[in-house]
Amino acid sequence: MHLDHAQHGPAAVSADSARPDGTRRALRIGLGGPVGSGKTATVAALCRTLRDELSIAVVTNDIYTREDAAFLLREAVLPPERIQAVETGACPHTAIRDDISANLEAVEDLEDSIAPLDLILVESGGDNLTATFSRGLVDAQIFVIDVAGGDDIPRKGGPGVTTSDLLVVNKTDLAPHVGSDLEGMARDAGAQRGELPVAFTSLKSEDGVKPVADWVRGQLAAWTA
Repeated sequence: MHLDHAQHGPAAVSADSARPDGTRRALRIGLGGPVGSGKTATVAALCRTLRDELSIAVVTNDIYTREDAAFLLREAVLPPERIQAVETGACPHTAIRDDISANLEAVEDLEDSIAPLDLILVESGGDNLTATFSRGLVDAQIFVIDVAGGDDIPRKGGPGVTTSDLLVVNKTDLAPHVGSDLEGMARDAGAQRGELPVAFTSLKSEDGVKPVADWVRGQLAAWTA
């Protein structure tokens, strides 16, 4: 069963594509989604898959802790200096969409201290289906949902599902255990998103993050062209 929609061109990118010294800055990709959908695990898998070919850094967001950053550090997916944590102190969408100053500062600090960077992943704290990133912060956004949250999530829509540059339906290995209809989720996602791509992933399987990693490579190729 093939459930991955084809990629239909690069996402829109921010206008400020150059650093103050005139060099091209890193591509910034945001990852959002509900609590427990697998955002941090997806970031970790992307880092393991891409770190030998790209120069990567990560910014994580949590409300009152640095738990996601601590997980990435424990897993040693990147050297510690390439991972920064932001404590939002408020609803996660505030720091990625409304007042992005803390995240912008973290991104710029990483660019200043580790140059050159090819890719910066900005992970939001767990939020609801309305979470989106400011285009002043990221160039493209991934929204992660999981089958255990209910196979009606794509049908419910919301900006995260309908407008993200890539929708990831994660934990497909759990579908038989929770009664989720993957084909139905694929149909509903296609109806909500039109030509925007969807990737179905199971990070428990070998190379399970491949469709997301391939999409990131495509975004980076467009960014550097």
